[in-house]
Amino acid sequence: MKITRELKTGVVAIAVIALFIWGYNYMKGLNIFDAASNTYFTEYSNVEGLNTTSVVTLNGLEVGNVIAVKFNKDPDKYGWLTVEFSVETDLEFSKNSTAKIYSASLMGGKSLALVPSYEGEPAKSGDFFQGEIEADVITSLSENLKPLFAKVEKAVVSTDSLLVGLNEIMDSKTRADFKSSIAQLNATISNFNAISKSVNEMVATNKDKIGNTLTNAELMTNNLAKLSDSLANSNLGTTVKNLETTVNNLNSILANVESGKGTLGKLLKDDEMYNNLTSATKELDELLREMKLNPKRFVHFSLFGKKDKDYVPESEPKK
Repeated sequence: MKITRELKTGVVAIAVIALFIWGYNYMKGLNIFDAASNTYFTEYSNVEGLNTTSVVTLNGLEVGNVIAVKFNKDPDKYGWLTVEFSVETDLEFSKNSTAKIYSASLMGGKSLALVPSYEGEPAKSGDFFQGEIEADVITSLSENLKPLFAKVEKAVVSTDSLLVGLNEIMDSKTRADFKSSIAQLNATISNFNAISKSVNEMVATNKDKIGNTLTNAELMTNNLAKLSDSLANSNLGTTVKNLETTVNNLNSILANVESGKGTLGKLLKDDEMYNNLTSATKELDELLREMKLNPKRFVHFSLFGKKDKDYVPESEPKK
């Protein structure tokens, strides 16, 4: 059978049309030669760059593609975007599953991840899933750095206010005083360094003397320790106790004297006894004076038994 030119041209044209249709769908992420797939929907206020070339993953495995991204025509959701995607798997999951947009790479490419849930009514083709957006690394880092940026900005403002205040305070006179204070501080530090150097030289010069002094101090400490041990081992407690008893007795005697008890107490406190003693002392003084002036009146003796003459008091010498 001879194939005519017209037939060949028709077959080639059909093949080109089929190839064009397959390539067009492939560019859209659809492969007409693959097994039948289910189509699902989700919606977002911002798709973060998701498009028809984005893939759909399930537990990290590529299972489909994004078919279309269109604006929602519902007046209540004006500006929202409806995403249609396909899932080419026989794995069953429920309507409670979610569709999450995430960053597939650091270059900013977006993909759609199906987060399955196995509780509830099984999902069917054409169902709507809850949409979520996962923050990428840059967005997450930016969100975490916002408080730090706010603190840095506040610190910069405070620093600027501080510098303005310092500029207002630091006039020419204040700056001159400040420079003078720094110069005096430098001089003080220099003097301190000189004193420190002198002390070091003195210590180095008298090193032996200082060592001897410390040795003597150590010996004195040891002797004091030995003396303390000797006192502890002696009858110092008994001596102190006896001394305390003696002091108590002396206090008792003084108390009795103060209260007028005993001879010494009566002598100090009894006025009559004092007067009698004073009178007796006076009479004794007169008697001694009389014996000194007239001894014959009190002493009489004779070897031959001659009778003594009666005593005639002599007249006292005129003064």
